[in-house]
Amino acid sequence: MSVRRVALFHRFLLLSSLLCLVLGGLLAWQANAQQDERIAIVMTIDGAIGPATGDYFQRGLRSAAEQEAEIVVVQMDTPGGLDASMRSMIRAMLTSPVPIAIYVSPSGSRAASAGTYLLYASHVAAMAPATHLGSATPVQMGGGFPGMDDPDEDNEDARAEEGDESHGGADDANGEETGNGNGNGNGNGEAADDEPPREEADTRRRGETAMERKVLEDAVYYIRGLAERHGRNADWAEEAVREAVNLTAREALEINVIDVVATDVEDLLAQIDGREVVMERGERTLDTADLVIERFDPDWRTQFLQVITNPNVAYFLMIIGFYGLIFELSNPGSLIPGTIGVISLLLALFAFQLLPINYAGLALILVGLALIVGEAFMPSFGILGMGGIVAFVIGSVMLMDADNLRISLPMIGGIAALAAGFMLWTLTRFMGLRRRPARTGHEQLVGSQGRVLENFEGHGHVLVMGERWNARGTGPLHKNQVVRVVAVEGLTLVVQPIDT
Repeated sequence: MSVRRVALFHRFLLLSSLLCLVLGGLLAWQANAQQDERIAIVMTIDGAIGPATGDYFQRGLRSAAEQEAEIVVVQMDTPGGLDASMRSMIRAMLTSPVPIAIYVSPSGSRAASAGTYLLYASHVAAMAPATHLGSATPVQMGGGFPGMDDPDEDNEDARAEEGDESHGGADDANGEETGNGNGNGNGNGEAADDEPPREEADTRRRGETAMERKVLEDAVYYIRGLAERHGRNADWAEEAVREAVNLTAREALEINVIDVVATDVEDLLAQIDGREVVMERGERTLDTADLVIERFDPDWRTQFLQVITNPNVAYFLMIIGFYGLIFELSNPGSLIPGTIGVISLLLALFAFQLLPINYAGLALILVGLALIVGEAFMPSFGILGMGGIVAFVIGSVMLMDADNLRISLPMIGGIAALAAGFMLWTLTRFMGLRRRPARTGHEQLVGSQGRVLENFEGHGHVLVMGERWNARGTGPLHKNQVVRVVAVEGLTLVVQPIDT
């Protein structure tokens, strides 16, 4: 029996070893197959560029680098977005070890404002038919660059109307006319004999204030640097920033703004196969033939960030949080308003940390809400309430500095109307309370009725509101006679019969 058991044990070991070898071979074959599989990661950006978009984009690039993907294709349709989020995406794009193709699709999509910068920064710029790009002028709430007149051009018109013929010359500190470097003067205050024709005035938009010029020139040379890096049309890029011009996909291809016009992702990969692109460490030849397409769609985290970083949602969360805390403090122990208020306020503060908020606007909103609530606790006949509503509306309009991420005016108006309704209800309640008769104290006793407890003339006792009182009558009174209180003298009631 022992020999048989040993034989069975040896067979078991042999079969186990063979099974392990087979499993190891299968795992190795699968790993090699996955390693040999060449993939293209496809991402989707749909909507305004914001913190959630930047987080999703950078996570996608990290995933592509870990999987050693051949290329990342970003299907994009955007009206623009935040400058900070756009620049973080461009930095990640320029330092990425994986080539990135920005593909404006499907048909009818656009790459406006920040989308134009992303398109210029990509290693491959592609568009689907019936799409467009442009309008890259930086814009802020409360004004901005569109529609501005060029101050230099205005000054030229003014000088022309005044008959100034210096053509750009200026008076120096000594009162001598100096040349403008174009041959209009000899540098010694004497005019040139043969003045050349005046050059055409520079009519490019430059901004009216120093801050506007600073922002505009920074944007111009930022996009020109991106264009020169990838050999694209830098002059049109500057025009898109200064004049907010646009191009269709076909026009952009003709003037070397983009590289490819493709109908779909497969067509794009087929067209760019073998193309040379500029990477961080030199040029690289794309090998995009026969790639397996793997999608990296926005997950719950991206969707959650998109929801709470929506300016309207963040704004509403702040309002709910503020009133939740107020109701909890006015009714301690109710718990539900306080819990909802704390959670909403923390989510709003997190969203405001990511959004480009104006802190003066935020302060005005908080002051306005505090004044509206203060009207309920310290009636001022509407003074505090009206001041609070005005501060609330102004602060709400000022809150967001970005053009594509601003709070809806109907929402601001609706919440302001609710606050005004709450204040009006409070005022009417207080006015109604003032009209009601007193229910405690001496004021309540005057006019109330009672019953005489014994016959008396002069002083005796009456029962008023269930209490025994000393009473002084205006005449003889009989037991159980109904009387009315006409005055209160200390602890003595002055009463008179009801029939008189």
